[in-house]
Amino acid sequence: MARSFGWLDVDVIAAELAERHAGVDPLRIRFTELRRLVEALPGFAADPDHPVNERILEEIQRLWIEELEDADRDED
Repeated sequence: MARSFGWLDVDVIAAELAERHAGVDPLRIRFTELRRLVEALPGFAADPDHPVNERILEEIQRLWIEELEDADRDED
């Protein structure tokens, strides 16, 4: 059984986004779209005690960018 994750699991979310949406530029995506992409990830389960906010979305975006940069460095 796959582990579920929520909004506070920003590292997991960023890795999943980088894997599933490699062709998407995280800098060009609106937070409303980012939220939709996260909520559509398999295993994502929002915790009502930890709702999403702009700070969490910014951190996910930052980590997603790092994931893509790391992947590019690994290819070189």
